[in-house]
Amino acid sequence: MNQKTIFITGSSRGIGKSIALLFASHGYHTFLNCTRSLDALKEVKETIETIYHMPCTLVPGDVGNPEDVALIYQQIYQQCDCLDVLVNNAGIAHISLLTDMTDADWDRIIQTNLSSVFYCCRAAIPPMVTRKSGRIINVSSMWGTSGASCEVAYSASKSGVNGFTRALAKELAPSNIQVNAVACGVIDTEMNGQLSEQERHALEDEIPAGRYGTPDEIAKIIWDIAHAPEYLTGQIIGADGGYL
Repeated sequence: MNQKTIFITGSSRGIGKSIALLFASHGYHTFLNCTRSLDALKEVKETIETIYHMPCTLVPGDVGNPEDVALIYQQIYQQCDCLDVLVNNAGIAHISLLTDMTDADWDRIIQTNLSSVFYCCRAAIPPMVTRKSGRIINVSSMWGTSGASCEVAYSASKSGVNGFTRALAKELAPSNIQVNAVACGVIDTEMNGQLSEQERHALEDEIPAGRYGTPDEIAKIIWDIAHAPEYLTGQIIGADGGYL
């Protein structure tokens, strides 16, 4: 029986790291990616190999850059013919008034959060179609559904991810490839680490669950989606503690 494979973008910390550890614990060969935090990525690899004794390959690079993505997939396909699971998790936030954003700010958010999903899916799909099997899971946000003040670019990028997910699911359904997204609420990661203690408590009070979600909870949801019945596709699955 061939070993299952998964490629997770943005997997040096937070949600991506939790996904990598969970899938590795179940025997997956994990392909891990980040752009800059290579030391942290190496630590994830060491954990996987030491604790779970599973193969793990580092494929660093900027997934918002099509040339980097081509090189990343070249490395992946040297070790496997086809990915079983692709998780597009890489993402960045930017909080400011729209009028204070530069062209470079906008381009960076769209490239990292949305264009990366296009580039990584485009490279993953052909072998999946040939095999008529595969799971693509995009990490989105509740702000892609409702929008957030002072996070217009981020909200737009995640709304794009949601539309991309629904459309691609229809395109790939005849090939038995499922495409879904998880619309995360406020998750306890470094992305939200810039909040003051007062801001954090105020936000927690707005969440019906009364707390932030954890990266491990999102990883478990992604595990469940990756192993759900094949009829589940084209869905934006909310995980926001009842916020929306």
